Amino acid sequence: MSTETKSEDLLRGGQFLVKETQCEDVFTLEDLSEEQRMMRDSTKEFVDRELWAHWERFEKKDYAYTEECMRKAGELGLLSIAVPEAYGGMGMGFVSTMLVCDYISGATGSFSTAFGAHTGIGTMPITLYGTEEQKQKYVPKLASGEWFGAYCLTEPGAGSDANSGKTKAVLSEDGKYYSITGQKMWISNAGFCNMFIVFARIEDDKYITGFIVENDPENGISLGDEEKKLGIHSSSTRQVFFNETKVPVENMLSERGNGFKIAMNALNVGRIKLAAACLDAQRRIIGESVKYANERKQFNTPIINFGAIKAKIAEMAANTYASESASYRAAKNIEDRIAMREAAGNTHQEAELKGVEEYAIECSILKVAVSEHVQSTTDEGIQIFGGMGFSADAPMEKAWRDARIARIYEGTNEINRMLAVGMLVKKAMKGHVDLLGPATKVGEELMGIPSFDTPDFSTLFAEEKDMIAKMKKVFLMVAGSAVQKYGTELENHQQLMMSAADILIQIYMAESTILRTEKNAKRFGEEAQSIQIAMSRLYLYNSVEIAISKGKEAIISFAEGDEQRMMLMGLKRFTKYTNNPNVVALRTQIADRIAADNGYTFD
Repeated sequence: MSTETKSEDLLRGGQFLVKETQCEDVFTLEDLSEEQRMMRDSTKEFVDRELWAHWERFEKKDYAYTEECMRKAGELGLLSIAVPEAYGGMGMGFVSTMLVCDYISGATGSFSTAFGAHTGIGTMPITLYGTEEQKQKYVPKLASGEWFGAYCLTEPGAGSDANSGKTKAVLSEDGKYYSITGQKMWISNAGFCNMFIVFARIEDDKYITGFIVENDPENGISLGDEEKKLGIHSSSTRQVFFNETKVPVENMLSERGNGFKIAMNALNVGRIKLAAACLDAQRRIIGESVKYANERKQFNTPIINFGAIKAKIAEMAANTYASESASYRAAKNIEDRIAMREAAGNTHQEAELKGVEEYAIECSILKVAVSEHVQSTTDEGIQIFGGMGFSADAPMEKAWRDARIARIYEGTNEINRMLAVGMLVKKAMKGHVDLLGPATKVGEELMGIPSFDTPDFSTLFAEEKDMIAKMKKVFLMVAGSAVQKYGTELENHQQLMMSAADILIQIYMAESTILRTEKNAKRFGEEAQSIQIAMSRLYLYNSVEIAISKGKEAIISFAEGDEQRMMLMGLKRFTKYTNNPNVVALRTQIADRIAADNGYTFD
């Protein structure tokens, strides 16, 4: 079946909330081309041979081994997937870049961070914003692994507020170079990189400016010691100090004052790539957990037979399956949007920038949801291993520590929750997403008499898709009333925005999961997808429970009297199943299959 999406069927970013998506219009892992499957398999082989087999070396802060593995990845072409062919890369589509990021990240957070920092924020700003001369000079070296890149944005006083950096760039009297002075911190790859993307402020400009700075200790560049971190032990993370570092004017990246835009767009791509980088980690943790549970005996039986362990395995699997489903759905939407813009005459740079920017809401959703899924998966992995899980001799505790950073970088999850809702409201104000019409209809429905007709739920996922439609009503009810009450002041009510964001996140994740399984059930048959169906139903059930909790929290925070009573009644109506799923039976079904397979086999 063709997986090409017609332009008229491609929803804009955020429109998933107000328009129904057909299952045929989503991309799934099962849609990978033969070329993509070969790429995936070769990446997994590299990870198994060079990374997973030597995870202890990464835990012993073997930075040299991280660099060695990065060079090997460069020799295999894994650093060049997203780089256009004109600059020594493979020029592959967005889905393929996600695929490599996914499977190369499964073994160790140290290598995953080095890989992401180099291919993403180290290389991408030049390919997307650089002049032709800059791209010809730097990108081929970065694509091959001859050079490595790093990204200098964060400062001691500038974290989430990225534009508040104090690093200065002063133009020389002859106008030939800028002198950069300042301090950057938490710089991944700093210990072995050849080049930095540096953000600094020129004079009293409102916005920072980007520069390409070669790493030359003789040019006023010095490094702090390697940071002592909770996890990602072999990811080189150091402070970088610039003391009147001379940078030729031709090394300014894009235009003066354009640095904040570069940083924000780099973060959009970084967020969805971070979600990808959390996927194979989940699969491998499930695999290790199940193998241990199959072998570990207590009370004369393997612990996998205990219901408490089955519940953990099933929840880990459902979260992983949902993470895959939503990540690849969004990746293909971005790839299709890029192709549409190129067909319309945009340059590759313009098309990719706008293609990713279009789905910034989805990128933030994925960053939050998948980073939290990988954390819970590793946490449960430790619990299944018991005392051995807490031991550094087993891989579980390092996986938990490595996973923890994912909720912080690329914008904290708190920032991304507020961004998702804030960007959606802005899109509505610009007319890109019609929230007012659907929100008004929900308000009218609340005032009307509910239908007591028994719906027809005889087809696969009919009730589940009805539940997702009702969850959308919950968000529209809460967000619509909040916007009506607070207007542009909504951003000052952060706890309310975060509650609304949690509902929005669950809608996108659960819908993506249901649509993936529906599509594959139509292709391969419901029996062949029985476990995927169970995982989808389990994930949706959990999503509805979150919507109930967060919806109530939000409503009580800003509504009073009759309005509050009406909205709470609406919340109850919109989250009520006609046929409650047997969650215990679903978990048991999922866990039994994973135990029989001795791992997660649904990718």
